[in-house]
Amino acid sequence: MRIHLLMLWVLFSLLSLTEDARSQVFVHTEGYVEFISTAPMLEFKGVSNHLAGMIDVETGEVDFYIDLATLDTDNRRRDRDMRQVYLETDRYPFAEFSGNLKSAIDLNESGEQQVQVVGIFTMRGIEKEMTIPGLVEVKESGIRVQAQWEIRLEDFNIDRPRIVFYELSEVQTINIDIILFPYEEE
Repeated sequence: MRIHLLMLWVLFSLLSLTEDARSQVFVHTEGYVEFISTAPMLEFKGVSNHLAGMIDVETGEVDFYIDLATLDTDNRRRDRDMRQVYLETDRYPFAEFSGNLKSAIDLNESGEQQVQVVGIFTMRGIEKEMTIPGLVEVKESGIRVQAQWEIRLEDFNIDRPRIVFYELSEVQTINIDIILFPYEEE
């Protein structure tokens, strides 16, 4: 199993925080991510339940990443080609978004809060600055985060896959849905 150095850094950093500061940090490693890929007369999804994320409500820092080898399109051959040829997961195992909230999350407000995060999306070693809109819902047990954005394959030097005589769209839609829980020392 691959271990992401940033997540280790986050966990070690959390250990050095005061208990008050730690209560503002929310983490989880089992969120949902999907990409939707379309072509004329064809659409498929790649999904994973291994999205890891962290939000520090006090500082506004956010970090989400996915081990790209965990994406599943429900077709073994397509998965193999996606990982080996297009995403090159042996060289570039993770996609990551790291940034800062443009507005604060109110932990005392129930219901959905619209947020925007400005940061860097990294895939295949290429960084792209993005502003991503999302929804945050404060729940009794934690914070639910949902977001949707689009990426262009050419921005990350990914050739457009061709399926028989169809060519996939240059634009891929990314959706995330994760519940982050308050960080607690074990």
